[in-house]
Amino acid sequence: MRQDRKSTSCRAGPPLIARLACRLGLRLNSHVRLTPRVIAALFLGLLLPAHAHEVAGDMLAAARTFLSALDPGQHKVATYALTDAERENWNFVPLARRGLPFQQMTPSQHPLALALLRTGLSHHGIAKANAIIAMELVLKDLEGGAARRDPTLYYVTIFGVPAEDRSWGWRFEGHHLSFNFTIIDGRQVAFAPSFIGSNPAEVRQGPRKGERVLGQEEDLGLALVNSLDAAQRRDAIFAEKALPEIVTSNRKRAAPLEPAGIHAAAMNPAQRKRLMELVQLYLSRWRGELADETLERISAAGLDRISFAWAGALDRSQPRYYRIQGPTFVIEFDNFQNRGNHIHTTYREFQGDFGHDLLREHYAREHAK
Repeated sequence: MRQDRKSTSCRAGPPLIARLACRLGLRLNSHVRLTPRVIAALFLGLLLPAHAHEVAGDMLAAARTFLSALDPGQHKVATYALTDAERENWNFVPLARRGLPFQQMTPSQHPLALALLRTGLSHHGIAKANAIIAMELVLKDLEGGAARRDPTLYYVTIFGVPAEDRSWGWRFEGHHLSFNFTIIDGRQVAFAPSFIGSNPAEVRQGPRKGERVLGQEEDLGLALVNSLDAAQRRDAIFAEKALPEIVTSNRKRAAPLEPAGIHAAAMNPAQRKRLMELVQLYLSRWRGELADETLERISAAGLDRISFAWAGALDRSQPRYYRIQGPTFVIEFDNFQNRGNHIHTTYREFQGDFGHDLLREHYAREHAK
């Protein structure tokens, strides 16, 4: 009988609307009014990729497992309200954070924190994150055992109460790493702002000599700017000297930066391909589902509207900076400090940082109820 009732509900209403409701697991009957708002919500549900929900589900399970392993004192340190100002208090320099650091976790809790991180990052992203954390030991040696260089000072913070039908968030952060995830209504996942840096950019002594964690980001940027002809370079290069830091810094909101650089529309096919390879390299830090959805949004906003701007040296001999900006996002790369051997990179979304716009819609809906 239960199965028959479900089948009947899937057939209720106009055929297309009924199929949408079925896909979303909703039941239509004579008491449901097919208002424009209801129909729009159904179509929105159809457009939302199923795998976005899967990522949110994986994050939910990992966050619950992590939290369940904490004692009351640790739980209090690790959790904040979703609306707490701390959620947007992000940074990438070596300072004390709010949250639970590896240093205060037991040997059994540490893997659970990493399991949560793996729900948001790809294998490629995890490898970079682990390499950056390990770089703290390189810095410690270079700085004569400085206490602030500590691979156990990476923090996990949960915002809100993780639940299937609620909005919540989590952060993984420490020196040169900041990953900020927001889950809206238990379904959609936002992953900006995000930051990865490396000091040194190239390890020049010791057992890890020659390692360049962000070498691909640097080499592909150099290859692209050096593939431009003289006229294209005049458009692409907006400053002779590299900028001393990424422009968006750790601001809570990222606004489009001043127009600069050469647009993809003015590039030849090989150059456009190289530009998109660079964009995809940054997106490949996150789980494939999240990266694919983001690339779809970037493409829908117009690939030809993406610009590439450069400042500084055209090789690795001196500091260099570049940015890639589209209608919805900006990527920044800066290698200025330590005479061009200290990289900062960031990915920001003009409407998606901290899931701001999606959360605003969520709160508007909840208030309307």
